Amino acid sequence: MATFKAGMIGCGGRGRAHANGYKASTDVEIVACSDPVEEARNKFSEQFDVSRTYEDYHEMLEKESLDFVSVCTWIALHKDMVIAAANSGIKAIHCEKPMAPTWGDAKALYQACVDNDVVITFCHQRRFGAQFIKAKQLANDGTIGEIRRIEGSCPNLLDWGTHWFDMFHFYNNDEPVEWVIGQIDVEGERRVFGTLVETSGLSWFRWKNGVEGLLTTGGVSLKGFSNRVIGTKGIVDVGGGAPVRLLREGSSEWETPDLSDVTPRGNDTTLSVLDLIDSVKTGREPELSGRKAMQATELIFATYESSRQRAKITLPLTTEDSALLSMIENGDVG
Repeated sequence: MATFKAGMIGCGGRGRAHANGYKASTDVEIVACSDPVEEARNKFSEQFDVSRTYEDYHEMLEKESLDFVSVCTWIALHKDMVIAAANSGIKAIHCEKPMAPTWGDAKALYQACVDNDVVITFCHQRRFGAQFIKAKQLANDGTIGEIRRIEGSCPNLLDWGTHWFDMFHFYNNDEPVEWVIGQIDVEGERRVFGTLVETSGLSWFRWKNGVEGLLTTGGVSLKGFSNRVIGTKGIVDVGGGAPVRLLREGSSEWETPDLSDVTPRGNDTTLSVLDLIDSVKTGREPELSGRKAMQATELIFATYESSRQRAKITLPLTTEDSALLSMIENGDVG
């Protein structure tokens, strides 16, 4: 018999992905789900054999005695949903990324979990991907010498950028960032899950251990790969023609490292849920902890703030809004 009970807020594609993680555990039973769209919650109920469905997540939190809650909804809804779940007496929350549309909202929902002693994770599931784990190994085992710079490209800083900022921290062992300088442009209206994002941007930052990061978005693409770790004796690329490729010092030939020795293996989102469950059972920090998500999220909003101030931003970030959204509202960009 399962030890824990889980409830789902949001029954779309990402909700089903989280549910597969709970179903992979003998410790958790999904007992309820909520979604304002009747068809979505009915399909979810049928697929995962969930007997109790709710149109309003507040009603589910009130009536069900839950241990785990997954929040799988659009970005602007996260704050209220996470805070309500954290206040309901549960043990843990697994929330979709990015955290929130503003830095203040991100801090508020995280603090609600801290205050209620609720474990919260955000689905930066690429930390469980074999190619990213291998890249981290190669970056840290001396194969490419000492890390000097980590680079990446993606469509935008908020929705995709949260993944790559998190991966940069992953490669650099979650070291704290010292400062950020960046620029953004808004050539037209572009929304991701209801929230406005930039059309192109640039974020350059330095960790306190001296390693530098560079993320470009929009039309300025690294092309052919998504992440690059540059060391004193070589380069590791992730996401090109091969999952990982390695260029050693003194060589002109790229190598394709073997991934067969990398663990854990399996669906990344499923593994993220299983890791959260294990962390609740053992008391350790989960791999996708809210603390780590806050580091990646701060880089997003610090880059926006740097563009607004036209200046380098020394962390911690003290503004509460999203400088991007504020500049669009004021007509300063876009």
